[in-house]
Amino acid sequence: MTKAEIVNEISLKTGTDRKEALQIVEGFMDSVKKSLVNGENVYLRGFDSFTLKHRAEKVARNITNNTTMIVPAHDVPHFKPSRDFTLD
Repeated sequence: MTKAEIVNEISLKTGTDRKEALQIVEGFMDSVKKSLVNGENVYLRGFDSFTLKHRAEKVARNITNNTTMIVPAHDVPHFKPSRDFTLD
């Protein structure tokens, strides 16, 4: 499902126009991004959680050039569905 399909679905279920539904979806996505950047986890009870995972510095190989490089430590977003999240 794409963002456009989610917007259409919200628009149909709530009776709002697509423009308002798009603003709602983008507002939600911005809120999640800003929370993660600020180091806050996002928990949606009964659905999922968004957290940051820390990746340590590591040595990687470029097999094309047969060289090694160091990938710096960084944080990556992580999505974890809740136990109550079922596809029934």
